[in-house]
Amino acid sequence: MLNSMTGFGSALAETDAYKVSIEVRSVNQRFFELNFRMGHQLAAYEAAMRKEIHAALSRGKVDVTVSFIDRREQAANVTLDENLALSYQQALNRMSDVLRLPRPDDVTAIAAFPDILRIERAQELEGLEPMLLNVLREALVSLTAMRRAEGANIERDFLARLDVLAHLTDSLEALAPEIVQAYRTRIKEFLDELLAEQDIDDTRIVQEMALFADKVNYTEEVVRLRSHFQQFRSMLRHAKAPVGRKLDFLIQEINREANTIGSKANSTQAARYIVDMKGEIEKLREQVQNIE
Repeated sequence: MLNSMTGFGSALAETDAYKVSIEVRSVNQRFFELNFRMGHQLAAYEAAMRKEIHAALSRGKVDVTVSFIDRREQAANVTLDENLALSYQQALNRMSDVLRLPRPDDVTAIAAFPDILRIERAQELEGLEPMLLNVLREALVSLTAMRRAEGANIERDFLARLDVLAHLTDSLEALAPEIVQAYRTRIKEFLDELLAEQDIDDTRIVQEMALFADKVNYTEEVVRLRSHFQQFRSMLRHAKAPVGRKLDFLIQEINREANTIGSKANSTQAARYIVDMKGEIEKLREQVQNIE
């Protein structure tokens, strides 16, 4: 089963001591990127949370937002970083001089800057880690379910487009003998006209015609295309691990074979088929960018 890289999951848990809410969002990205938005008091749990997320997800840009409320009654101390406050004040005064604006005279203007005031609580966050990780796991289950549902939709789209590509390949194969024969006829007419007054061995002419006609024969490319389609379907059918990169490579190979046929087939009808194939391949390429 395919997994999309796009999804959302959330979970919440409450006790008399804590309230924890976690939202996990993911979007497509070539590699794995993980970002946290949570209070600094939870920083000690980030490594354990990363481990859980890495076990569930392998690709995509993942944003994790953690809301935490400590309901316990406890003593708290507010500390002032005096050196940082003085640095902010000096910087603001310099800015005031440069911009010719009034200097700030309200201490709350400086207190609003990061890390000026810090809250230090006397109690440890006892029992929070198991609760936090359980909420995260529930959010990941929700996220994974959405990613799988989207992956199933993309898989159906893949299969439909592979059917179209297979049909176009059949049409190109049926057209191949006509293209080769037309090319041979054109070469023969050209040689007959050019060499009408010269004594040239007919056997040599036939050999040269066969050589040139082989240049428009795309039978090998058709065989390889069908092999790629079969591989693609097999990957979809047996996907148990992320296959996005493998599918992306296979689409590149399908595109390569289509380009080769397009350069060989000197036919208006074949050109129409190739244009249709390129359109379907481009849609496959767009869709595979969202597969894990």
